[in-house]
Amino acid sequence: MNLTNKVALITGANGGLGMAVTTAFLEAGAQVAGVSPKIQDADFSHPNFKAFPGEIASGASAQAVCSAVVAKFGRIDVLVHLVGAFKGGKPIAETDDDTFRGMLDTNLVAAFYIVRAVLPDMRTRGSGRILAIGSKAAVEPVAKVGAYAASKAALVSLVRTVAIENKDRGITANIVLPGTMDTPGNRAAMPGADPSKWVHPSQVASMLVHLATDEASQISGAAIPVLGGEL
Repeated sequence: MNLTNKVALITGANGGLGMAVTTAFLEAGAQVAGVSPKIQDADFSHPNFKAFPGEIASGASAQAVCSAVVAKFGRIDVLVHLVGAFKGGKPIAETDDDTFRGMLDTNLVAAFYIVRAVLPDMRTRGSGRILAIGSKAAVEPVAKVGAYAASKAALVSLVRTVAIENKDRGITANIVLPGTMDTPGNRAAMPGADPSKWVHPSQVASMLVHLATDEASQISGAAIPVLGGEL
C-alpha cells in the first residue's frame, strides 16, 4: 500500500489508536500532519512527520489547523479523523446533560468542523480521502451507552452524506466501525475483560491506509466493521 507523496492530516495522532495509525501511514510513505493538543515532533522519529499542536473543538480552531497544514505541505490529500471518547454506564433515563453533550461534541461536532475545513480545497483539486473512526455501537447499540452510541451513529450519517455530496469531485468518505480495541486505555479501564477478543489497532490502521490509496478509489460511503473476536 503506497501513499508516497500523499499528505495525511491525522487527528488524535498520538492517542491509543493514533500511534498505530500514524506509524502505518508513515510506513506507507505519506507525509503526516499529526494533530492533538499536546503532540510533539518527537512523538514520531520520522522525517515525514510534523506535529501540529491544536484543538478542533470549534470551527475556527479546525480551520486554523487546516490552514497551518496547507501552509506547510501545500495541500491535504487525506483526512483521518480519530478523535473520540467514551462515557457510559447509565440508561438514557439517568444520563445527565453534560454526558450527552460531551459525547456529541467530542464524537460528532469536532468531526463536522474538521471535515468542513478540509473539503473546499479537496473539491477545488478534485481529489481527496476522508476517513473516520466510528464504533460497533453505532449500528449495534446496547444498554447504558445511549449517548455514545447516538453520537457514533450520527457520525456514520455525516460521513455517508459527505460521500454522496462529493462523489462528483473525486472525493471518497468512509468510516470504520471497530469493536473494543486493544489499547492501553481500554486495558486500564476494563482490567477484568479478555483482551484476546479485542481488535488490534494495527488491523484498523491497515484498513485506513488501504482506504486512503488509489486502489480504494471506488470505495465510498462505506461503514466497515472490524470486530475481532467480538463478532
